[in-house]
Amino acid sequence: MAETDDQPTSQKATLSHSSDVLRALESYKQKDTAKVVVRFKAVGNAPIMKQNFYKITASNRFQAVIQFLRKELGWASNEPLFTYINLAFSPAPDDTVANLYKSFATDGHLIVNYR
Repeated sequence: MAETDDQPTSQKATLSHSSDVLRALESYKQKDTAKVVVRFKAVGNAPIMKQNFYKITASNRFQAVIQFLRKELGWASNEPLFTYINLAFSPAPDDTVANLYKSFATDGHLIVNYR
């Protein structure tokens, strides 16, 4: 088995693996521009929004949804705001909108209840 290049086979495999890793990292760094339709529903005596459907970037964390909702409602950061997905559970702020949508979408919407 004669090598045609100066590098042994194991080094070629390592270089190939390294370039695969670099490509994967580059694609991971790119922002996902896909949008998810989020529907906000008031619970109890929470104020009802005039517009309750919004398209939100899927790669955003749920914390961005909470901040957006606070801004739309005109609530200060010290006022309590409780959010739920499908009235079932409160997601962690670091969950991505895409993961929540994939797991809990209803009729093509991610339903976020708030009070």
